[in-house]
Amino acid sequence: MHEIVQNLININNQLKLLVEVSKIKKLPKIIAVSKTFNLEKISPLIEYGHLDFGENKVQEALDKWSEIKENNPNIQLHMIGKLQTNKVKSAVRLFDYIHSVDSQKLAKKIADEQKKIQRKIKIFIQINIGNENQKSGVQISELKNLVNCCKELELNLVGFMCIPPELGDASIYFKEMNNFNNLYSLDELSMGMSSDFMKAAEHNSTFLRIGSNIFGQRS
Repeated sequence: MHEIVQNLININNQLKLLVEVSKIKKLPKIIAVSKTFNLEKISPLIEYGHLDFGENKVQEALDKWSEIKENNPNIQLHMIGKLQTNKVKSAVRLFDYIHSVDSQKLAKKIADEQKKIQRKIKIFIQINIGNENQKSGVQISELKNLVNCCKELELNLVGFMCIPPELGDASIYFKEMNNFNNLYSLDELSMGMSSDFMKAAEHNSTFLRIGSNIFGQRS
């Protein structure tokens, strides 16, 4: 078995232990964060049957995934990086999920482009949960307005996403994110990466964005 596939299986086995001890009710989906990795690295997972992959740049995703998605229509591609409005047209044609909606301007652009091609993708609002100046995400004080905007635009808002601060206990932020999801009655939570995915799972994350633990360190 290919090492990359074994890495994915190992992560799934760790998560299954949480189910067995009743810390979580069901397994979250694993988004294999394939950004910067070439098809040689990604192919073993595709052949294994893994379906969820994450990219953070639209052009890179177009180059890598356009043909693969035509041949593998069940693959779900997730835009997990900051999305510029001038890239939305291409993004809504390729991606199945956008995890990084952080402004009303971006939400309106997505709504406009979706209508043109009669396609509705799944949307996460990214929350700047640690109030960090260097990170994307809507401020908590503006969250309600952005949620209302997405609903008025009839976007398919499924949940919230965050990248917690590197320092400190991520569980504090994951708990707060889970509370927001409950407050707005949303089903999905996109949180948890290679360093903290087990904590995220324990706080009801439904999508884990894992890169280096699957593919190895980026060069």
